[in-house]
Amino acid sequence: MEDTKHKTRLSTKLEENLAFLQEKMAIKENFDVILRQMTVGRVKIALLFIDGLTNDQIVTLLLRHLVTLQQEDITLNTFEKLFAGHISYTEVDRAQYLEDVVEKVLMGPQALLVDGQDQAIIIDARTYPVRSPEEPDLEKVVRGSRDGFVETLVFNTALIRRRLRDPNLRMEIVTVGERSRSDVVVCYLKDVANPDLVQEIKERLQQVRIDGMPMAEKTLEELISPGSYWNPYPRVRYTERPDVAAEHLLEGHVLLLVDTSPSVMITPVTFWHHLHHAEEYRQNPTIGVYLRWVRFVGVLISVFLLPLWLLAVLQPEILPPALKFIGPNKVGNVPIVVQFLIAEIAIDMVRLATIHTPSSLATATGLIAALLIGQIATTVGLFSPEVIMYAATATVGTFMTPSYELSFANRLARLFLLFMVAAFKLPGFLIGFLLLFIYLVTTRSFGVPYLWPLIPFNWTALKTILIRTPVAMHNTRPSILKPQQPVRQAVAVAARKPGSRRSR
Repeated sequence: MEDTKHKTRLSTKLEENLAFLQEKMAIKENFDVILRQMTVGRVKIALLFIDGLTNDQIVTLLLRHLVTLQQEDITLNTFEKLFAGHISYTEVDRAQYLEDVVEKVLMGPQALLVDGQDQAIIIDARTYPVRSPEEPDLEKVVRGSRDGFVETLVFNTALIRRRLRDPNLRMEIVTVGERSRSDVVVCYLKDVANPDLVQEIKERLQQVRIDGMPMAEKTLEELISPGSYWNPYPRVRYTERPDVAAEHLLEGHVLLLVDTSPSVMITPVTFWHHLHHAEEYRQNPTIGVYLRWVRFVGVLISVFLLPLWLLAVLQPEILPPALKFIGPNKVGNVPIVVQFLIAEIAIDMVRLATIHTPSSLATATGLIAALLIGQIATTVGLFSPEVIMYAATATVGTFMTPSYELSFANRLARLFLLFMVAAFKLPGFLIGFLLLFIYLVTTRSFGVPYLWPLIPFNWTALKTILIRTPVAMHNTRPSILKPQQPVRQAVAVAARKPGSRRSR
């Protein structure tokens, strides 16, 4: 229950209420805090709102109607007559405490205070600066929907409800941040999601103590995700696609939507969730399987190609005679390990430069980087040609990783393996691989093992990860989520022969 012990009730004297609001909100000092005082039927009223967060047309229509009221229309039981009879708007509520009035107004709604009444009318005619939904840059598909989440919370919830018109879909809102008062929506299917998981997430949100969340969903992730802050592997998945979000709701996941952010958090997740992409399900199942395995190979290359090639260079006796050509023909003037480190840092510098460069100059930045890092660096002997080739191949594998967060974690894993190989050669590679594997095995996302269904082993679930199954065969929800009910069996409609009775 809400704590009202330390709150101040509205007074029946309008001037006292306005004095309190002036002290709390500095109405005269803040140019965008608007107080509009009027007389309606000889009764003084005051409308308090934030300029820029108010739908001017709706508020103007309401005020135009109020000024036409006569004294006899609102003399008796003034508040109830205004609330029930003359505020002709859909989203209207009451407020009995001045602190609630301050909080609501700062969120965007308008507060109507009436002289002689100890309640305020909250009119939720808010509006936010928005951009139109567009396809996310990180999750593009060749064929499919082109809409994506935006920075406005109510638009995002509407995009999900458009795809899931289920009465069991829950959108529960909480407020996080002592100063920011950011809106966070917990979204789940009540008859599917694990109630214990939903309750755990709600409790974690209630325990958050922070001034504000200017970085929105990323701040929230660090505050509620269990485990070490320094673990680079993401324990939630982000998506900007409403269809991806809806699919995870059907599986039994819980979503977290933060106002001002176009990214939706999916909880809990495993390592494999970060390797799936919507493009696989927008194509034929056979093509989807091919695309998925190409992506898996690319991710493996991004982690293991450079350490394995360095191992072959430092310890060539482990290679069979048929693979002796793998080593470099010309090592260069710099040790191979240092070349790899320079290449990794150079690639990150190019990436950051591209981000911070205006789009009109991004192509030129890429050309300059390719010319300097590639051709000239090889010519002067800084890099061997093989280092450039293998580093570029590993970078392509990094870009193939659907999850931006996982790609960075894999890059750190690659650097770790490079150091281990440089220091201890083959034993270093084996020990480094074992340490990474143990690290992933011990990682959990809201109680879910990170490598499930590989560890612990579940062949039925593992098949759906390795193979993009047809929709009609994809009839199970991940058991690790402990959903309340299994998914309904999909039924394929058989094609009817032309001319048959059933086709007429």
